[in-house]
Amino acid sequence: MKRLALLLAIAATLPGCGMRPLYGGGEGGAVRQTLRAVEVAPIEGQQGWLVANALRDRLIADESVARYRLQVALDDEIIGLGVRPNDTITRERRILRARYQLVDLADGSVVLDATAGSDAGIDVVGSEYATIAAEQSALERLSGIIADQIVARVALYAQRAADAPQ
Repeated sequence: MKRLALLLAIAATLPGCGMRPLYGGGEGGAVRQTLRAVEVAPIEGQQGWLVANALRDRLIADESVARYRLQVALDDEIIGLGVRPNDTITRERRILRARYQLVDLADGSVVLDATAGSDAGIDVVGSEYATIAAEQSALERLSGIIADQIVARVALYAQRAADAPQ
């Protein structure tokens, strides 16, 4: 009974904490409308293709109403970590970093300039094919993680811009 009373007391204080849903307003909300108006500029390389597709999947943009362009530059690196006594690598770390800018198409100004990044560990096994497949899988996972980070940051920008006095 005491736990229930405590939970009710905590729940009663939540509306006053200032937290609110990022995607409040659903399809017609300011965040969703801004995300829909972002076009993704081409990104170089296979990593760029993966990240650009992941971004387009998450933004669900309508490029006919584009107000913003998302420009992304990637840095992809694989570092050997574990080393056997015969100097062969046993573990790798793949690091994918992105520097991105959200450009307002109306005046060309950069309204958001930030970075995102993540890394993944890869076991290096006796089969070269298996190692290459693991590196590719890591790249695909990292591309999705980077895209999630970028979209979340753009959504936060959109919410703050909607809340700012005009």
